[in-house]
Amino acid sequence: MSEIPAKATESEDPSDGARKQAADAAAVPGDAVWQSSPPGSIYDYIKVASFSIGPDGLVDQWSLRAEQLFGIPAERAVGMDPIAAFVDPDQHERGQRKMAEILDGREWTGVVPFRMPDTPDGGRGKEGLAEVYVMPTRTAESDKAAVCIVVDVRTLRGMETDLAASQAIFGQSPFGFLLIDPDLRVRRANKRFASIFGGAPDDHRGKGVHDYLPRAEAERVSATLRRVLESGESITDMHVTGFVPGSEERRHWSVNLYRVHGGSGRPIGVAWLGIDITARRAAAREAAAARRNLALLNEAGARIGNSLDLETTARELLDVVVPGFCDLATVDLYQGLLAGDEAPPGLADGSAELRRVAFASAVSDAPFTGSGESVAVGAVHHFPFNSPCADALRKARPQAVPAEEGGLVQSTLAVPMVAHDTVVGLAQFARTKGSEPFGDRDRDLAVELAARAAVCIDNARLYRREHERALILQRSLLPPGDPEASGLDIACRYLPGNAATEVGGDWFDVIELPGHRTALVVGDVMGRGLRAAVAMGELRTAVRTLALLDLEPAEVLSALDEIARGLGTPGGVQQATRTARQPRDADLSEVYLATCVYAVYDSVTRRCTFANAGHLPPVLVEPGEPALMLDVPPGMPLGVGGEPFEEVEVELPEGALLALYTDGLVESRDHPLDEGLQAFVGALTDPTRPLEDVCDHVLSTLDTHHGEDDIALLMARVQGLPAESVGDWTLPREPRSVGRAREYARAQLLSWDLEPLVDTAELLVSELVTNALRYGEGEIRLRLLLDRTLVCEVWDSGLVQPRRRRARDTDEGGRGLQLVGLLSAAWGSRRTPRGKTVWFELPLPGAENGLTDPAEALLSLF
Repeated sequence: MSEIPAKATESEDPSDGARKQAADAAAVPGDAVWQSSPPGSIYDYIKVASFSIGPDGLVDQWSLRAEQLFGIPAERAVGMDPIAAFVDPDQHERGQRKMAEILDGREWTGVVPFRMPDTPDGGRGKEGLAEVYVMPTRTAESDKAAVCIVVDVRTLRGMETDLAASQAIFGQSPFGFLLIDPDLRVRRANKRFASIFGGAPDDHRGKGVHDYLPRAEAERVSATLRRVLESGESITDMHVTGFVPGSEERRHWSVNLYRVHGGSGRPIGVAWLGIDITARRAAAREAAAARRNLALLNEAGARIGNSLDLETTARELLDVVVPGFCDLATVDLYQGLLAGDEAPPGLADGSAELRRVAFASAVSDAPFTGSGESVAVGAVHHFPFNSPCADALRKARPQAVPAEEGGLVQSTLAVPMVAHDTVVGLAQFARTKGSEPFGDRDRDLAVELAARAAVCIDNARLYRREHERALILQRSLLPPGDPEASGLDIACRYLPGNAATEVGGDWFDVIELPGHRTALVVGDVMGRGLRAAVAMGELRTAVRTLALLDLEPAEVLSALDEIARGLGTPGGVQQATRTARQPRDADLSEVYLATCVYAVYDSVTRRCTFANAGHLPPVLVEPGEPALMLDVPPGMPLGVGGEPFEEVEVELPEGALLALYTDGLVESRDHPLDEGLQAFVGALTDPTRPLEDVCDHVLSTLDTHHGEDDIALLMARVQGLPAESVGDWTLPREPRSVGRAREYARAQLLSWDLEPLVDTAELLVSELVTNALRYGEGEIRLRLLLDRTLVCEVWDSGLVQPRRRRARDTDEGGRGLQLVGLLSAAWGSRRTPRGKTVWFELPLPGAENGLTDPAEALLSLF
């Protein structure tokens, strides 16, 4: 540059024009050209200004850069004395000498302190330090002048400091540092990056991301770099995966990207700052796996074992592991265990029969073939002796199952299900291709999950066994088959609770009493399980025993109450009676409580006597009338004690329907008791229908499938004994009554066409009437009843009960009751409100139990 243009450029940035000229020059062929190339010119960063001094020593030209550096516009600067304007007054003399030397044609360079002119408002100008380069020149008239180039020294020193800091940061950074140019090529790399990928930092100049990363990853990173370069948006913690030279290990880096600008603000590239996070990723994966495993175990604890059903528990295990742990899973349980065996068979070789009880898949219900041929759910199968599954069962240790060639599954674990040192089955977990294979941590987790499920399955097995035993016990204590009763048509139903609930203590019974009477019993022991079933059996046995004593219903319940209190006391009834008077802390777990309704029906009079111990009221349906609940005082439950029971006698019309039931029929969690009772009464609309149909209608109408409690239903239709089947006579208390009783009996039997029974009946009637005359009191009543058997009753007012004894050979009497016992099917005595009744029973001709020959019976007495 030999001359300064006469006018300043109009460009905002004086370097733009130069760049344009350089770009134009670059288009001209030649060996050397001036051009602007990235990252830009040095003048974008330093403050360089120029002005010229005329022959008179005054400023005659003032550039735009000078305006920016000194803050003085051209119209003010032109004509100023630079020495007077910018140099401190103390340096004016020296400055004038230097100006004179310059105008004489000498070049000069040096660092000059300067001060900005004072502002128009009187403010003092800013001080600075400039490096000045003065070059002599001549004007068009050949007058001596000078061109001055001024550089802000403080800017240069700041650049020096910044450059040193940049070099230190770039070279000493522990992170991989790259400067990538707009062509996505490495412009500069630091030592840390070179130490990872090999070579010296300069060896990486000009390389692209494809030289370091796999193709797919490189394409993704390149697209991100372009986006940062174009938008200026910074990227933080971008994860990049690749390999380093000489290693097969996959490495992970966290990369931060930001756009870098030149001094003019033009983008010159992208800065890449990366850190190796392979170890951190591995630790994060370990922590995530540990959290996942803990979450799976927590979920397993919450979801497995909610049911006491073996198959449901197996499905709960698969619901937890698929798809959170594996893609496919199955559970096989020993067939013997499902059948109720004490211990699963075949544990020695692991080849016993198993049943597949559950299967789950997260891959479009793909079949599970990891252990060989596909097995359907519910199918019974066994594993070959040398298979990994049989080995797992045999050793009670998990085994890896090799994957099939070309199959969907790539990794399978066969895990034995062990509970209390007993293998109950096998769980198989499989992962498909594309999933991570099972590792040691996965193996440990699979063993823990299978063990938890195994314990729940074993508990379900034990519960099922106890439930089945209790159910068998309970059913064995209920009346077998269809009960029969004189003067009643009987139908009954018993529904146990579902498998999820323990067996209850509900029971019913139909007991035949002397004189063609029938006891109807329905009860419910509070509580569940084997304990309740055993208590129910003891109470039912006690009821039958008390019924044979022919006690009144209230007396039966009072005796049952004493027995129930004795069930919970080691010393029995007597100990319970004594301790009841003493204050003590009751152990509710040992208290046996039960409700019971006891009814005695007389088929001759069609009268029924009820006594109730805290049970639900009986329901009566008379012909042509709506059903109603009988008002029977409920009393206290059995086992409470201290309160007497009341009796209620009701005459039942012919054809009436009587229903006794337990609370499981009319009460559930969704239906309160009042609602259930109303529904039950409403279901009994037609008493003329067959009883079996009535029972089925009641069970189908009410909510009987809740399974929360056992259900017992006993229904009886009244069919009184016809008048022609009853013979009733009153005899005076005199010896002739014995013969008259024989005559009445013979005539009545002949009228019933029972001639084969005449001789035996006459003999036995004679014995009973004779005993009544000798040991009884008051008038004598003889009654013959014909139904399924022939019953003869002799009534008197005496309170002394006959007692059978074996007569000695020398005794003249005492053989009458022995004879009655030998010739009759049954005999006995019972108390009545006005004395006692002695009775005997004879089977009808043609019955399975035929008559005993009187002659043989008489001979057997001697």
